[in-house]
Amino acid sequence: MNDGFNRILYNYLVEGGLNETAASYLNLAVLLVLALVLAYFLDLIIWKVLRSVSIKLARKSKTNFDNFLVANKVPRYIAHIIPLSILVELVPFGFIGFDYAEKIVLKFLSVLFVVLTLYVVKSVFTSINDYLKTKPRFRDKPMGSYIQVFMIFAWVVGIFTIFAIITEIQVWKFFTALGAGSAVVLLIFKDSILGLVASIQVSINDMVRIGDWISFDKFGADGDVIDISLATVKVQNFDKTITTIPTYALISDSFQNWRGMQESGGRRIKRALIINQKSIRFLSDADIEEFQKIQLIQPYLNSKSEQINTYNTANNINKELAINGRNLTNIGVFRKYVNDYLENHSAVNKGMTLMVRQLAPTPQGIPLEVYAFSSDKRWENYEYVMADIFDHLLAALPYFDLQVYEIPLPIATS
Repeated sequence: MNDGFNRILYNYLVEGGLNETAASYLNLAVLLVLALVLAYFLDLIIWKVLRSVSIKLARKSKTNFDNFLVANKVPRYIAHIIPLSILVELVPFGFIGFDYAEKIVLKFLSVLFVVLTLYVVKSVFTSINDYLKTKPRFRDKPMGSYIQVFMIFAWVVGIFTIFAIITEIQVWKFFTALGAGSAVVLLIFKDSILGLVASIQVSINDMVRIGDWISFDKFGADGDVIDISLATVKVQNFDKTITTIPTYALISDSFQNWRGMQESGGRRIKRALIINQKSIRFLSDADIEEFQKIQLIQPYLNSKSEQINTYNTANNINKELAINGRNLTNIGVFRKYVNDYLENHSAVNKGMTLMVRQLAPTPQGIPLEVYAFSSDKRWENYEYVMADIFDHLLAALPYFDLQVYEIPLPIATS
């Protein structure tokens, strides 16, 4: 630029009788105001043009990625770059005779340019993350963790660049010093590094997705994963509280992911009735005749009784004692009843494991366990189905002369 133009006011003031120092400061102040006003209006005009163009492109575009760019202010930040660049060019033009101040202002504008660039990068990455969340295959992936990793590196480079600008030391010397102080850096960024490694392993091994129901007893978490970041995993518990878990804990500790159950055909019912051992006995012919009134097991009793009688007759079994030969027991018939009841229950998935089994005796009694799967996996419906089944079984026990074990209450003494 022509140095004469930026000295017009200075020459006029000096000729008017003002001393040179005051004229220089006044000339500088006026030039600064003009430069800032010019930068402001340029910024406003460029922003209006970019906004108009970006909105038109967003409406015409088939993808909605540009909508996220606009929403995250990428055009707005880019609009600042051109006026800032013009200000950098105008500094030498206005700061004639103020070399030290010119140097400081140039450093300030350069730092501002680096920060603005970082904001542009951050907005672009945020837009990418928001866009990927709209895609079904990325919706349950921890993309936010990778965005955070990129931004950490971007901010580290940006901070080193700012230090280099302020101290006038070359950037590579900062990285050399970083290598020497790597132990300190590793200590400072320990959680981030552990989180990065854990996040990659979680993603590659598909251990946890957003929306998964997980149980993590160590941290008191039992609910749905709502966010996976570089350092933490947020779980919304069923009582609507939020539990925060370190990401690296997912690979260093044991937790339970219920996704397999949710993707399967049913939710497991595994619960036992504790039968009082004193109520278990062999069945007499009169008992069998009475039990045949229970329609669900009537075919079974007819068939089984015939087989047992044929066997006992063929082997000349003395039936004066019930223990001799083959016999039906009330718990065995009840076990068959429970199995048939489950087979006919509309809420039980017949295509998955279904059995009624007797577990090892305990001091309390004989556990008779129901092992089946509810077709409805929703928690409240699952609990209703399970309660409905055991309501019926508990009510059915007396028809088989069986009793559930209960701890006797202490007798009150007066």
